[in-house]
Amino acid sequence: MMQALHQLQAELDAKYNPDGYNIGLNYGKAAGQSVMHLHLHIIPRYAGDTTDPKGGVRGVIPTKQKYES
Repeated sequence: MMQALHQLQAELDAKYNPDGYNIGLNYGKAAGQSVMHLHLHIIPRYAGDTTDPKGGVRGVIPTKQKYES
């Protein structure tokens, strides 16, 4: 998977030139996995695509970005 991830990153870099990536997976029902198979999410990110990128992958969906305290 890591080899495929690096290859995809290189292709995305060449075509879209993102500033960074969020990479994640959901493994297990408690982690939010709803279809029991493994896949990896690679999400190109750009400076300014959200007002506050803290929270990592959760930042892709601004309303889910902040953790409850």
